[in-house]
Amino acid sequence: MSCKIDYQAPADLLAGRVILVTGAGDGIGRAAARCYARHGATMILLGRTTAKLEAVYDEIEAEGGPQPAIFPLNFEGATLKDYQDMAATLDKEFARLDGILHNAGLLGRITPFEQYDPELWEQVMQVNVNGPVWMTQALLPLLKASEDASVIFTSSGVGRKGRAFWGAYSVSKFATEGFVQVLADELENLSAVRVNSLNPGATRTRMRQEAFPGEDPATLRSADEIMPTYLWLMGADSRGHTGERFDAQPPRG
Repeated sequence: MSCKIDYQAPADLLAGRVILVTGAGDGIGRAAARCYARHGATMILLGRTTAKLEAVYDEIEAEGGPQPAIFPLNFEGATLKDYQDMAATLDKEFARLDGILHNAGLLGRITPFEQYDPELWEQVMQVNVNGPVWMTQALLPLLKASEDASVIFTSSGVGRKGRAFWGAYSVSKFATEGFVQVLADELENLSAVRVNSLNPGATRTRMRQEAFPGEDPATLRSADEIMPTYLWLMGADSRGHTGERFDAQPPRG
């Protein structure tokens, strides 16, 4: 659970790499996509709102990054065929994938489990667990085609220690942590694919504001400020680390 907040990434850390970021239209996903592009990566921007993805596309081009690609997808309604079609398209366009940041997520509701709506529970599980899992399965051949591939799953403090009222979100992050360990163990000696989990911590995002409406956002780190750990995990300096869990910032006192 080490923290790489002081990591100084070389300017060309991700040069020549093809990296997919989910939830790339906003918040941490947007910050990561732009950051990875500034370090040389060709970005595949995945999200459910095309207009937001187009805005990030324009930002990357304006900053001089490699021309990105846009892939609109909503995990809530995506099918196995959608993931297979995605893999076929990316195979045709890029022939490999050097990294995935699974960043898209749904908070659900902060409420007693006794009152939790079953449909919302299913929705949170679909977006936070099922979608990323089946998308990863479909993209595994492309990841294995890379000489050095990194898959990062977004976790949470409530995915490591359960907390009252966090319901489906907490359970989905526990599932994410378990899946990371299973997949990393399977791939470790058979491929150059490493799989880790990353807890962004208390960050100034819309989801954080929904969860803690009384909190002063000015007391939180911005998404850009937590990028060193995201860079370290995606780049070659984290080779040899797999099946581990990391924090993007120190725990709050």
